[in-house]
Amino acid sequence: MRSFLIINGPNLNLLGTREPSIYGAKTLDDIAEELREWSKVHSVEVSFFQSNHEGAIVDAIQGAKGIVDAIVINPGALTHYSIAMRDALIAIETPFVEVHLSNVYAREEFRHKSVISDVALGKIVGLGSIGYRLAVEALLERLG
Repeated sequence: MRSFLIINGPNLNLLGTREPSIYGAKTLDDIAEELREWSKVHSVEVSFFQSNHEGAIVDAIQGAKGIVDAIVINPGALTHYSIAMRDALIAIETPFVEVHLSNVYAREEFRHKSVISDVALGKIVGLGSIGYRLAVEALLERLG
């Protein structure tokens, strides 16, 4: 059975109430439950981590080394500036996919830049909560 860590960054704990016209009505717990149910059928163990603190996310990434097969990460605002997160993702040598619920390219210019896209296996944007499942599917395909 494969083991994946799903990491969510700042403000994603507010999903369901934070700008539902952009992020949808589902809470982070709703998304996690849907992914858990899907993962059971596909023999994947998923664990979830969310923090509003950059250092806690870096710690979670470092703690995943040798423990999980892959990471799905929605870094939130950290996407645009966290070199510490980028360095941690590179250092642990664990494949990961970047996910964003909204289409960041249809939004403010500052959201177009990601400091991790070039080191990710892939990036899924604008597909809402299904993006997490698609990331897990892509990672399963890549891992064989």
